[in-house]
Amino acid sequence: MEEKKLDVKSIVGFVLIFGILMWMMYPKEPTKQELAAEKAKKEQLAKDAAQQKNTKTAEIVAPTADSLKGDSTQIAKLKGTLGDFAYSATLPSAKENLTTIENGLVSLTIANKGGYIVSAKLKKYERIKKGSGDLVELIHNNNAGLNLKLQTQDNRVIDTKNMFFEPTLSKSGENQVLSMRLKTGPDAFLEYTYVLKPTDYMLDFTVRSQGLNKVLNTSKPADLEWTLKSFRNEKSASYEARYADLRYAYEDSKQDYLGQGKDKTETVDKVSYIAFKQHFFTSILLTDKPFTKAELYSDNLVHNDQVDTVFTKQFRATVPLAFENGELNQKMNWYYGPTDYGILKTYDRNIEKIVPLGWGIFGWINRYLFIPAYDFFSLFMSQGLAIIFFTILIKLIMSPVTYKSFLSQAKMKVLRPDIAELGEKFKKDPMKKQQETMKLYNKAGVNPMAGCIPALLQMPVFYALFQFFPSALSLRQEGFLWATDLSSFDSVYKLPFFIPLYGNHISLFPILASIAIFFYMKMTTGDQQAAAPQQEGMPDMAKIMKVMIYVSPLMMLFFFNNYASGLSLYYFISNLITIGIMLVIKNYIVDTDKIHAQIQENKLKEPKKKSGFQQKLQDMMEQAEAEKANGKKTK
Repeated sequence: MEEKKLDVKSIVGFVLIFGILMWMMYPKEPTKQELAAEKAKKEQLAKDAAQQKNTKTAEIVAPTADSLKGDSTQIAKLKGTLGDFAYSATLPSAKENLTTIENGLVSLTIANKGGYIVSAKLKKYERIKKGSGDLVELIHNNNAGLNLKLQTQDNRVIDTKNMFFEPTLSKSGENQVLSMRLKTGPDAFLEYTYVLKPTDYMLDFTVRSQGLNKVLNTSKPADLEWTLKSFRNEKSASYEARYADLRYAYEDSKQDYLGQGKDKTETVDKVSYIAFKQHFFTSILLTDKPFTKAELYSDNLVHNDQVDTVFTKQFRATVPLAFENGELNQKMNWYYGPTDYGILKTYDRNIEKIVPLGWGIFGWINRYLFIPAYDFFSLFMSQGLAIIFFTILIKLIMSPVTYKSFLSQAKMKVLRPDIAELGEKFKKDPMKKQQETMKLYNKAGVNPMAGCIPALLQMPVFYALFQFFPSALSLRQEGFLWATDLSSFDSVYKLPFFIPLYGNHISLFPILASIAIFFYMKMTTGDQQAAAPQQEGMPDMAKIMKVMIYVSPLMMLFFFNNYASGLSLYYFISNLITIGIMLVIKNYIVDTDKIHAQIQENKLKEPKKKSGFQQKLQDMMEQAEAEKANGKKTK
């Protein structure tokens, strides 16, 4: 029979497919013209902001108490602009002081001006690398803001971010209670209340007003605007940005997120929480009473993998706070802490769903199988060893599937001479060859699809693991062998140049995983392509498998060079174990002579009843053969 050779066109085709796939996986870097346009846009926005200082709204910025002391003229002028809100500017608190509330997990600093958090540090986690001494900061150098837009009865706008609040720190049991009041008189005020528990990342937050119904227009809701420019906390800015996004729950716990990219916007109804999610840490605003709607915005700030950026994403959310009986009284919560599935689940508010574990069966596998199993191993050993034992457990569970797959390949290999004989006998009639091949399979009791089914069963496991490892907070800053951080790439050599799609460093675990994948595919594809019959009008599977032997490891090498080294370690160990299992099955379990004897015995028996797929395939071929014969008669 004529040998099928791999032609140049096939190689070029697969190279192009690989290039297109890699292009789709990675966002394009902006051109110089796009960067220049973006810079011009930002400069124009800065100019517009500067010009607004002379407008009526911008005049609401309150001076300090010291600048107004004894100056009745300025106070009168200020009252003409702000009305009763000028009272707050005459108080001793009208200066830029800070108040800190903290427990063993988090430290929050709130400013008098604006009444919002200007620093949020997590005490159990360090930035960039272990031992740096710098704590993870979700809010850093005023990169976050909170503003409540209030409209007065004479249609003036008050921005609370420019007003000075009066702080009062007290205790309620073991809880720290910080009241921030923007006063319009001795008994009239707008109040932000923060309540921090002793061992919790979550704090209570309430916005309420008293006595402002005579000053404010309460027929329309007040707009609460929350912004965050996410401060980079991880080793790789581009990798962190890949897993940073804005997530939210709406309409009775439905979950969604704003897609990656520039200037993404969404308006959503009945929102119960909004999460500004970074890779391993999250800021979440939750509400007891759902917001009627939320205007959401996300912008990617990492435009070039070669630039070491400080901020990764720009987030913004605007929600309406309705007045009830002329006053505000909205109970909410803030969460500043790790994006850890176990921690988030303890709050029983569905916020654990912001952890991207996959949808449908993939998320189910992660939540109920992989997370409990991995957490068990990590209780007794280092994270690297936990990955290895976790991998062994998964491969043992999947070993029956591996056995079935190899057994099917062995049967197909035994039938190779018979298939070759049919191919030679009916080489001028491909349709007849297919019909006789299917009859041979049926007589021998071999299902040609049996080798594909195990592979399909492994796909959910593969995808679930692909989601699991990048979300595993326990891997962060944990080392193993040469890898210093299993949640990031394991660079062993820094390149003096940048390779598109690959990066400017060499990671070792992806190289080892690629080598293991190459040998695994070498072992498996030989038998598959030898036994697979070529169908007329269909792609030559032998050629495809030959190309995939080289393309798959290459994709692994490029795609995983900047991924978490824990994931590459898993695939390396997984393929080593699979190779070992297959060698054991081949040399000590599967007896090809016995299989051959059994197949020959099956041929002498009555053919087994065809499966639905086999029967349908045979009917299609017989119909095609009949049409072909009729066509010849017509001619």
